[in-house]
Amino acid sequence: MCMKFEELKKLKSGTDIRGVAVGGDLPVNLTDEAVGLIVKAFIKWLSLKTGKSRFKIAIGNDSRISADRIVKRATAAINSSGCDALYTGLSSTPSMFILLKRAGWGVDASVMVTASHMPYDRNGLKFFTPDGGLDGKDVEEILHIAANGEFLSGKGKYEEKSFMDEYSRILVETVESACGKLPLKGKKIIVDAGNGAGGFFAEKVLTPLGADVDGSQFLEPDGRFPNHIPNPEDKVAIESISAAVLREKADLGIIFDTDVDRAACVDCDGGEINRNALIALVAAILLKDKPGTIVTDSVTSDGLAEFIESLGGKHLRFKRGYKNVIDKCKELNESGEYSPLAIETSGHAAFKDNYYLDDGAYLITQILISLALQAREGKSLTSLISGLKRPVEENEVRITFNNNSFDFKSEGAAVIDALKIIAAKDENMILSPVNFEGVRINFKDGAGGWLLVRMSVHDPVMPINFESNYVGGNKIMATKLLKILAAYNFLELKNLKNFTL
Repeated sequence: MCMKFEELKKLKSGTDIRGVAVGGDLPVNLTDEAVGLIVKAFIKWLSLKTGKSRFKIAIGNDSRISADRIVKRATAAINSSGCDALYTGLSSTPSMFILLKRAGWGVDASVMVTASHMPYDRNGLKFFTPDGGLDGKDVEEILHIAANGEFLSGKGKYEEKSFMDEYSRILVETVESACGKLPLKGKKIIVDAGNGAGGFFAEKVLTPLGADVDGSQFLEPDGRFPNHIPNPEDKVAIESISAAVLREKADLGIIFDTDVDRAACVDCDGGEINRNALIALVAAILLKDKPGTIVTDSVTSDGLAEFIESLGGKHLRFKRGYKNVIDKCKELNESGEYSPLAIETSGHAAFKDNYYLDDGAYLITQILISLALQAREGKSLTSLISGLKRPVEENEVRITFNNNSFDFKSEGAAVIDALKIIAAKDENMILSPVNFEGVRINFKDGAGGWLLVRMSVHDPVMPINFESNYVGGNKIMATKLLKILAAYNFLELKNLKNFTL
């Protein structure tokens, strides 16, 4: 059987495949049929790219309750395409790429079954080749092949072998090579895995490094995520790890998302090291040895830009989307401009010296190295970012398009263009001279800050980010923006109105 391209394309989410995998309020669209077609199409796509017809494909999964069903269907698709399947079991997304770089495994490509931080009823597929993760164009090509229905055929072998022990040893060796054996002895470090795939980090990385991990929480995989959403940006999740650090009198708290491609920290006082603070910390670690350009997404703060510049670095505020910042970082390095890091405020962090892979566990190893080295000098980890200026207010408001909308992408672009014209004529507004996404407007009057209006990459949503150095400044900017946007009857402004109240 075949599915139409239009139906399959609904499962495309940026560079991934994502859909509803468990029945409930929404109908299942990540069906066995869809999974089988897409995995077969991935193998056919590999064949067209490489000229080969037989591959060894690794497949792993996070803790979601639909993982077994999807893995079985994907494995069957691999074998019926005449390829060998290596099932790695519970895995992190970054490990599925690192596996391709390790001698002795003989794997040509990999598939990760995950939907990152999305609700328990969702799942998806993420594809890797030795060159890295696929981009959106690659995924669209695969969906066209899936709709066409012409695949490879044959009979392949199946085996099971976990890579997580070896992957963990790589992380341990990364820290030991910089700090020596047992560099975390005497440190109490709490891990919150949110019942995702990150529980390995406590036993297999921190304990061999000498850390006391007693009090770590939600390490057991549970695909219903009963304690909190495994998302470092989620307020409840951060409050939970913060409370655990204070309760256990820990030196550091670590929190991962479901598939461990993102992470954040909490300091010994329970203070969040996330978003701008996390970027600042990693920038301070990297820039102490060599000046370079830190590439971030578009919603980072002015204080962060000043902080990076104070370290002798450059800050390039680029587009939202981890693949966007990673590709920009690669582009800079290829052109001769040193850029050691691409990082989003969401916690996606890709290091030049780690294959430009967004790996939450590798991010944390860099922070652990710094924690150990700072302790030897009698300094705290957070002393590295003591010079970071924090805004008084940070908010995001998301507005949508109502029933009067006929083409949200063109309508959203028209709104952004109009805002640029209005801001250029208003003496209290200053357009940001360097901006790659939407419109970023600085305010000279009592607001004391900036706002950024942009389009969501895929959805009929316009996120608006505000930052101010004064209490109430964000509401001042929001009120002015609301008056401007009221002229567009295709916008649903309820959230913005409520924010101004």
